[in-house]
Amino acid sequence: MINLSRKEPLSHFKYMVGLAVAGLMMVGNAYANPVEIEVWHSLSPVNKSEFEKITKQFNNEQQEVRVKLKGFPSQAALQAEASKTVGNPKARRPELVQVDDNHSPEFIAQRKNIMPLYELLKQYPIPDLKWFLPQSTGFVRDAKGNILAFPYMSEIPVMFINTDAYDKSGLNSRKPGHTWIDLQADLLALRDKGNYDCPYAVSNQVNIHLENLAPINRSQFATPNNGLDGAKNVALNFDALYMRHLSLMVSWKRSDLLMANANDNKPDELFAQGKCAVLMTGSGSMGLFKSTRGLNFAVAPLPYYSQVAQKPGAPFVSGSAFWVVAGHTPAQNKATSSFLGFLAKPVIAAKWQQATGFLPLTDAAYRAADVSFFSRIRGAEELVEQMRQDNGKDHRGFRLNNYHRVETILNSQFEAAISGKVPPVAALNNAMNQSKPLLGSATTPSAPAKK
Repeated sequence: MINLSRKEPLSHFKYMVGLAVAGLMMVGNAYANPVEIEVWHSLSPVNKSEFEKITKQFNNEQQEVRVKLKGFPSQAALQAEASKTVGNPKARRPELVQVDDNHSPEFIAQRKNIMPLYELLKQYPIPDLKWFLPQSTGFVRDAKGNILAFPYMSEIPVMFINTDAYDKSGLNSRKPGHTWIDLQADLLALRDKGNYDCPYAVSNQVNIHLENLAPINRSQFATPNNGLDGAKNVALNFDALYMRHLSLMVSWKRSDLLMANANDNKPDELFAQGKCAVLMTGSGSMGLFKSTRGLNFAVAPLPYYSQVAQKPGAPFVSGSAFWVVAGHTPAQNKATSSFLGFLAKPVIAAKWQQATGFLPLTDAAYRAADVSFFSRIRGAEELVEQMRQDNGKDHRGFRLNNYHRVETILNSQFEAAISGKVPPVAALNNAMNQSKPLLGSATTPSAPAKK
């Protein structure tokens, strides 16, 4: 240290000042050149806006890492670009890529341009990270329980109701139908008393009416064990429950109760506009509805059949996740882990969950949620509690070969049935027969998902 009370030589003083300035310049240069990482996503406009806010906060709170976002209008567009870029060693590859659940995460993890998340966390662990629910991350875990991707957009299928429509129709919006038969009575009142042209709409219809019909009624979507054991003789389990349910949907279509249906999220807009009174879709659509001025809504579990199950089970957790792209430098991998660690912080993760409707990442994130959020969104807390308390085995996800092709078959046969072109029983048999050779063959690369 320079003692200014002594007469230090002027040259020595200048030398020490020069060292200090040089040190500050080195620090400044370090901060001026942070490690850049790129994240590709296909989030909906509302969820994209929230993600941009969180990313901006991360960039502003530290200077070592700079995150750049690249949004795509759909998963198809994202994966088309990724197929050209990720495997090209000369191209600037992203560090994180959003991929929808393809029900074969092990296949994605085996690709040479992918680094499973657990391998990244071995090198650069996220401190004190405890996953919220084992079943909520099941769709991105392998058979050994290793986590393969960051389940930032995990969601469950739910039922949204327009509370104003219920009140107008003389219904109790605090007690929407918990069974399919009870819901039918609600829809008839919405049609006849509320004069709604669209009492009921459904997005992602294969997920709602075929995949999750099983776990909600404590049954299996595919046998044996939803394909989780890796058996070669896996088959869709379309039993009498499915025949009954598809017949009910056909009757709803004919009686002008089911008025909007698709295997994408387009019907969400009709609910947001107040044109449809009841909607079944993914919980991740909540952000759109929260941001819609004048829309009053509540959320509830999917209905079940009380004659089949004494009480309803939990649905499959699905959605999408951020996968780590391999081939980056240690500094970039460390930066990627740093960003994921920020997203997993309780306050940040709670903010994301409350803004979007995606499931909490950790138990701490659930406890950090603003109490007023659950009081404002009627039914939201009950849904999370259902996931916490239900330990049934039937909702732990499913693994099916070539599921992107199987899903296309299921959607086609569902459409054929409710349009009256094919009887329900024949449609279900067609779906099982056409899917059988695909389920028994080796997994092929997953096609871009629909969202």
